[in-house]
Amino acid sequence: MKGKGMEDGSPARIGQRVVLVTGPSGAGRSTAIHALEDLGYEVIDNLPFSLIPRLMDGPPLGRPVALGIDVRNRDFSATALIELIDRLTRLPDAAPEVLYLDCQPDELVRRYGETRRRHPLAQAEAPDAGVAREIDLLVPIRARAEVLIDTTELSPHDLKAEIGRWFGRGETTRLTVSVHSFSYKRGVPRGLDMMFDCRFLRNPHWVEVLRPLDGRSDAVAEFVAGDPRFDEFFERVFGLLLLLLPAQVDEGKSHLVVGFGCTGGQHRSVAVAEKMAKALAAEGWQVSKRHRELERRAGGAPGTLQGDKA
Repeated sequence: MKGKGMEDGSPARIGQRVVLVTGPSGAGRSTAIHALEDLGYEVIDNLPFSLIPRLMDGPPLGRPVALGIDVRNRDFSATALIELIDRLTRLPDAAPEVLYLDCQPDELVRRYGETRRRHPLAQAEAPDAGVAREIDLLVPIRARAEVLIDTTELSPHDLKAEIGRWFGRGETTRLTVSVHSFSYKRGVPRGLDMMFDCRFLRNPHWVEVLRPLDGRSDAVAEFVAGDPRFDEFFERVFGLLLLLLPAQVDEGKSHLVVGFGCTGGQHRSVAVAEKMAKALAAEGWQVSKRHRELERRAGGAPGTLQGDKA
């Protein structure tokens, strides 16, 4: 991430704030647009370039504007966009900023593979051809960005938090803590800031009556907490987080992701994540939870789960 001519997300000049949101397709432009809308911006997506200056001719809107721009704009070209930026910059009552959402090519190809969508610059070809063309096309725009955010390793939640840090409208942003559980068998999730291994705790999978349950159930939570090493482990991690969270706030971080992993991501990691989330919330922190492996089994009743060894 980078910023030019900005401090703590404040515009470099006074006037109608206009954020031009662009970047390669699949890098998170829609997520960023929605995040800006949630922050109170007037959001307009894919407005033809010829109409954008006319938007500035009217009376002040009373709130900042975010314009989504990509290669699907009817009259898009890198030259036209640079000319538009220069034209807006010359307006005495406008404060334009370019937000460029970047992403590594292999990750963009992976995202297109997951959604099975066609790339706008490769309708009859593989997505990698369109990704390469678009990144090359946008090189001059990337160089003009006031704010550049690389979304390669960011989840949508992380991206929204980063947008809030740069483009919040002066409100104090609280640190949000996300507590995740996961299975090491399926790999470590992207975007973790801290990770703790729970595989040393005794495993409910080997208790027949507990096997079909998950770590949200009282029986599993009590079994895991009954491990003689549990209390010291939990208190040490909890104390570490209480030490580090205020430091993260001082550094301007708006979102922190803490992961707990076990073999299958259903029992031990879930139980520890649940308990940690409750403990942090009791200390006044804003906390969200995510249980990756439980989410993969949509449709199962909460607290019950059949399947992988945990």
